[in-house]
Amino acid sequence: MRQSRYPLECELGIRWYASDTEGIGGTLRTTPGDFRVEEIPPDRKLSGGPYLICRLTKTNWELQHAVKEIAKRLSISHRRIGWAGTKDRNAVTTQWISIYNVTPEQVAGVRLRDITLVPVGQSNEGLALGELKGNRFDIVIRDISVEDPEEQVRAVTETVVAGVPNYFGLQRFGAIRPVTHLVGEWILRGDYEQAVLTYVGKEFPGEPEEIKAIRSAFSTTRDPVPALRALPVQMNYERAMLHHLAGRPGDYSGALQMLPPKLLSMFVSAFQSYLFNLALSRRIDDGFGLDDPRPGDSLLFTNGRMDTVTPANISAVKIHLKRGRCSIALFMPGREKTAVPSITEQVTEDLLRESGISSDDFGRASAFVRTKFEGAWRPVILKAEIQSSSCERSLGLRFTLPPGHYATTVCREFMKADPVRMI
Repeated sequence: MRQSRYPLECELGIRWYASDTEGIGGTLRTTPGDFRVEEIPPDRKLSGGPYLICRLTKTNWELQHAVKEIAKRLSISHRRIGWAGTKDRNAVTTQWISIYNVTPEQVAGVRLRDITLVPVGQSNEGLALGELKGNRFDIVIRDISVEDPEEQVRAVTETVVAGVPNYFGLQRFGAIRPVTHLVGEWILRGDYEQAVLTYVGKEFPGEPEEIKAIRSAFSTTRDPVPALRALPVQMNYERAMLHHLAGRPGDYSGALQMLPPKLLSMFVSAFQSYLFNLALSRRIDDGFGLDDPRPGDSLLFTNGRMDTVTPANISAVKIHLKRGRCSIALFMPGREKTAVPSITEQVTEDLLRESGISSDDFGRASAFVRTKFEGAWRPVILKAEIQSSSCERSLGLRFTLPPGHYATTVCREFMKADPVRMI
């Protein structure tokens, strides 16, 4: 294990590398084509129904923006479009979406730059978030800092096969402005004014100076009108909230409701992700390995079954872990309460207590966001088989991950670079 030396990673709970080698440096996403991801679709019979399932390939598009533009071309509400997974903007992504009550002929008429939309069949149900088998990645890391990375690549590849911390990556919290978890925390606290001020008004170093000045002025004055006039048209989420506040001063709750429901729910789920990262790093701080069970640990089996490590079963658990039948898991808290928290759950309970947030707050946020935040289990370990190739200060990586696992969590083990070079 090796500690990260980058403050931004540490602030987001991403404090450890599994590999001890020096990093090769480099930069991800020099062009969108350097980061390609293809969803592995779910097993679903396309035998008819009101939902048209389409394969969407896009280059350098944020998903919510792409969905809104597709809906506009189809003259429908964007709420009629569902998807299985959110994907990075600065990438070439191939994914699956469902569109309610449209025809293949209508979809064929959609013309958008750097977007290809292909109907593949009809279904009785729309796609839900997480409804996919996994993702295939084809990634190029450019401008690496070592001339011959072979030894480092070999060592890190072996580490990734054995397993690395299953962190939520930087993009989960916002690529340029990692604020989604902060907004989620304010929503959970019921302070909608601070949630809006954080999303619209919080500055970050990577932004243009003029944008930082606009955010700072709004944060100071709370006056939405000058900010609305000054912000670029493409910053449509900030502008939607500011437009609402201009017409209804002080209605911060209503301003948040101007955002797409799935984006609004992502704020709270990002805070859950933040707690997971913190809890995982705290476990490593305490000297426990990713495949090192202790009595009281919770286990997540590949079939979804849960169990608890005890002194009596710990030898059998070690065999199950070695054979990949289960993983040690941490709980991302929600509105459901645990009667007697295990050691694993106690870590997140302590983090919630430190934040001053309870399960009741998740229940209230569920009603506000109109999304259930029941809580979920997540493995502490990520494993992947890596195919690599190097050429002229570049390293190519190919691998497949389960849904909800982050390719940047793999890439950072090789690079050990400033996280801003991975967005």
